Amino acid sequence: MKWVLVSVVASVLVPAPAAAAGPVATVRSDTGLNMRSGPSTADAAMGRLADGARLTVVCQAYGQFIAGTQRRTAAWDRLSNGRYISDGYVRWSPRRPWVHWCGTKGAARPTIRTGTGPLNVRTGPGTRYARVGQAAEGAVLAVECQVWGETVNGRVRRTAAWNRLAGNRYVSDAYVAWSSAASTLPWCGQEPPTVPPANSAQFIARAAGPARAGFRQYQVPASVTIAQSILESGWGGSGLTRRDHSYFGIKCFGSPGGIAVGCRSYATYECDKSHCWRTTAQFRAYRNATGSFADHGRFLTVNPRYKKAFKYSRDPNRFAVEIHKAGYATSPTYAKNLIDLMKRYNLYRFDK
Repeated sequence: MKWVLVSVVASVLVPAPAAAAGPVATVRSDTGLNMRSGPSTADAAMGRLADGARLTVVCQAYGQFIAGTQRRTAAWDRLSNGRYISDGYVRWSPRRPWVHWCGTKGAARPTIRTGTGPLNVRTGPGTRYARVGQAAEGAVLAVECQVWGETVNGRVRRTAAWNRLAGNRYVSDAYVAWSSAASTLPWCGQEPPTVPPANSAQFIARAAGPARAGFRQYQVPASVTIAQSILESGWGGSGLTRRDHSYFGIKCFGSPGGIAVGCRSYATYECDKSHCWRTTAQFRAYRNATGSFADHGRFLTVNPRYKKAFKYSRDPNRFAVEIHKAGYATSPTYAKNLIDLMKRYNLYRFDK
């Protein structure tokens, strides 16, 4: 992999992948280190590495935050055997190189594809921001994270996502081809992915505070909010919830709105009166769970189709029926499922 020259004020080198730089990565844990099937301790253990074991790191994923022996970090390294370890326990010598984000098939290397020459590098996520340099056609970038900005119709795609490079510099993702789909890079400023609560009581305790705050601000019954978060997030275990802190499955429809930080595609199910089918859709991604709960109340408030439901802010069961009738979810049993959860776990106690 060649070094890539980007002209800013002076020439700046975008770091090459770990394999080209030649650093040595070793495990540093007196008791050894578990390998996992994914980037968190909630993922299955898939073997163990001894202290001092040398590693072949393929790419990195944004995962559970870990305080390790070497650093405190949310970076998890995918190894050549497809398993994951926390980078908190990895010693890099002489120093940690840039490691590309993981895609569905190995490292997802972001490459400039304009078809007409170099791509402008800017101080912010839009063409109104100052140009501070250019990235050459075919350049492989070191992307830190993404932000939602100006929509650009580029050679690769039409998108509002912008890639942030080192030094707070930005390029539109509309002109960036990723070598492996579904890159695992985070939205800029997004908190690390979460681990599901150990049991239902822990989940309800986690959701109760923001649900009550939602009632005070938006008049959405706390019991309904908690039941929806249980149903939509699978008790906090869905990929959408763990990775993008979305507890309510609010779709983007072209924009993340005023609270979410971006949009990401996920597999989902849609239903009509006769059957359900598997599809994909773009869902809102959040900085943290607080943002998701706040956006839930705001979403119901600003959408006129849910206006009737707010006549029943003191009647949670009827509120659930009305938001379902207004089209919140396509499942024919959605309101019934919410009411069943409210009754089973006595979520009504949070409405007092």
